[in-house]
Amino acid sequence: MFFIKNKSPAIVKVGGYVYSDKIYRQAGRITMKWIVWSVLIAIQASLWSGAGAGEWFTRSIASNAFLLASAVSSDSVKASHAVAQGELPAGALLADEKLAPHVIDLTKWGIRNDGTKPVETTKGINKALQWAKQNKIQSVTLPKGTYLIDKNSQINMVSNMIFDLPNDAVIQKETNAKEFYHTLYIGVGVENVVLRGGSYKGDKETHDYKKKDSPHSAGTHESGYGITIEGANAVTIDGVKATEFTGDGLMIGGHGKLIMDLYAASFVSGEINDKGKAVANKGKVRTKQPISLSHALLQSQKRFEISNNIKLPGTFDLVFLDKSGKFVEMAKGKKVRESIAIPDKAASVHLIFQKADSKDAYVELWSRTVSSDIVVQNSEFAYNRRQGITVGGADRVLIQKNELHHMKGALPQSGIDVEGGYHYNGHFNSNIFIKENDFHSNASYDLILYDGAGALVEGNRMRSKGVIGLAISEPFEGAVIRNNHFDGARIMAYHNATFIGNRVDRALASFIGTNVTIDGMALTDSVLSLSAKDAFGIKVSNVTITSKDKKLESGLALWGKKLQLDNITITGESALRTVTGGIEPGSIINNLKVRGYNSTYGVSLPPATYNNCEFSGAEGASHGAIGVSLAGKYVFDNCTFTLSKSAWTGISADHAKLDLTVKNSTFNLLGNTQAISVQSAKNVVIENNIITANALTSDKIEIIKLNDYWKRNDKHDILAAAIRGNEIITNIPVIGISTAYAGKGAPSYTVENNKLTNAQLALKENDAAASNELVSPSASPIPSGSTAQTTAK
Repeated sequence: MFFIKNKSPAIVKVGGYVYSDKIYRQAGRITMKWIVWSVLIAIQASLWSGAGAGEWFTRSIASNAFLLASAVSSDSVKASHAVAQGELPAGALLADEKLAPHVIDLTKWGIRNDGTKPVETTKGINKALQWAKQNKIQSVTLPKGTYLIDKNSQINMVSNMIFDLPNDAVIQKETNAKEFYHTLYIGVGVENVVLRGGSYKGDKETHDYKKKDSPHSAGTHESGYGITIEGANAVTIDGVKATEFTGDGLMIGGHGKLIMDLYAASFVSGEINDKGKAVANKGKVRTKQPISLSHALLQSQKRFEISNNIKLPGTFDLVFLDKSGKFVEMAKGKKVRESIAIPDKAASVHLIFQKADSKDAYVELWSRTVSSDIVVQNSEFAYNRRQGITVGGADRVLIQKNELHHMKGALPQSGIDVEGGYHYNGHFNSNIFIKENDFHSNASYDLILYDGAGALVEGNRMRSKGVIGLAISEPFEGAVIRNNHFDGARIMAYHNATFIGNRVDRALASFIGTNVTIDGMALTDSVLSLSAKDAFGIKVSNVTITSKDKKLESGLALWGKKLQLDNITITGESALRTVTGGIEPGSIINNLKVRGYNSTYGVSLPPATYNNCEFSGAEGASHGAIGVSLAGKYVFDNCTFTLSKSAWTGISADHAKLDLTVKNSTFNLLGNTQAISVQSAKNVVIENNIITANALTSDKIEIIKLNDYWKRNDKHDILAAAIRGNEIITNIPVIGISTAYAGKGAPSYTVENNKLTNAQLALKENDAAASNELVSPSASPIPSGSTAQTTAK
């Protein structure tokens, strides 16, 4: 990680971020990318480990970041519902106007369109824009050609203007050695702007990456931007192309300026009352002098923020005064990083903290303005080093029907990254709409929701093969992900997200944390991995997982805390197990259907209650069983088991702390197969099941078997068992229920009220056997060391 410490009271600007003295600052645009990239990439290595991915992720993510983000956006459920159902941002009012553009006179303004004279060309375009604004012209254009933009400057857009370019007009950034630059800039206070058409091209291929803007900067050259929106309002970008920038094709961010920093000497004991008068209070400190609110940014935006408190509480009171020092208004219980409105007539403000002294105290007053009401559509962002689009501090943004591809060179290498660095002294993102975009060929990610609250991601196609199509990180709250297609691109979602109607092909979909809902997901040759951080923190329903390519892994992996699943259908023979995992006991899984599971590896079920489930294995190999081999309680209730012609075993149970119940279920054995084999368990209950085996050719089969012949002389390891009320039907005489090899010292097992047709009993002497019915003309007890009580007809 990269840290900054200022040794003097100077203000240092690094990559567009301002850092003040006495504060250790993480350089957010580097550090945040490192965190999200390394965490989400490295997690793949642990997804299949016994510990589970969720545990690793929880240890790795920055917990302080989570706490700060959560404090701002705690009502994530409301945020997600509001975005999912809310009105889309409209962008610039001028966007719908059909205005004939004024053609800027190149000769008049000293502009060249042959890719020369960047200083003159940039100044000329800016002068022409100012002239047009002054003359109430609302739409301008440039002739075709290449316009070289000064490496030390940029085009500065003005309010109420359409910049309408032909497709063969290229805005080209002059090659340079700068870590940080803009090509076209739309700044704070600018509003109602339309950028339409044209190409914006960076200097990625000719850039000098060796130099640094400042001794404090990182040297990564990841902040060269094509189009920058910084604190502007009502902007529409339509039909543009932004390519080959050293950073991002488009940066939509917030504008921040440190207005004043306050030290221990800035405070005195006491408070200001609701009359505006200073009064004594030994438990509080207040500002010695009122803080002026006369700065132009504070006056234009009418808001400020208190940030970066040290040795001061995160909650405080405010007293606003007018120009004459008279009381205007009191505001109580305000919080650090909260956006605070400046009342009418207020000219200054006092801060009041609940603290007995101000020793080593420090706090800052900032002007912060996020970009708002932004629309980006029908555009192409490609071949940039870092991002196609960064949303780095914005409210109400719509990004729709764009193509974002081939981002490579500087992490995170993403099509879109929603990341304002709020918890690193940056800006907050809210109400972000990402719809119907085409992502492909990006080096690491298609879309990152890193921080903020409230996003709707709908109708997109993520098809960057082998990378992460969507990453939702811990500091982001309240995302709705609906009707997207992840084509070879993975999902890594941390928490507080709702997934509806998505499709995943040939990729991993991993969900970690809590407050995650998945309703309707179709996966093909893909793995759905769930790792709940809190009990029932993940709820999944109406999911299909289909395995078409037997060489690929596909199926369901369950880790972490218990969860609830409803209506999951898994079809086809995967390369390995189609169900695996190690969740804690207590999950509820309803209507799970696993059809055609791998005939070699079978499935490995975690402990849970399985209601109305269905299992059927593929033909081929013989070892693939329904593995029940973890500590905890397993219940199979009203389930159907269809065991293939080649399978040896249906349910294979083996764990010293296993508690197994199989009841009210149906088994259909299509070959020489055992229905249930228990090798070790704390408790076993098999009751009220119907087992039919009408394709047997071997009389060596034991339909229900507790332990086996090879362990008969070992100490028993099935501590309790009850087999009752079952009906077992076989086509030839075989052993229907076997307890004879339970091992030395085995306790009495209950075997009662079972009906066996053609099948027979092989029980221990001490078993409590009663009212078992054997139905077969040839039925007779099978020698097994002893015979148990039977009733024959």
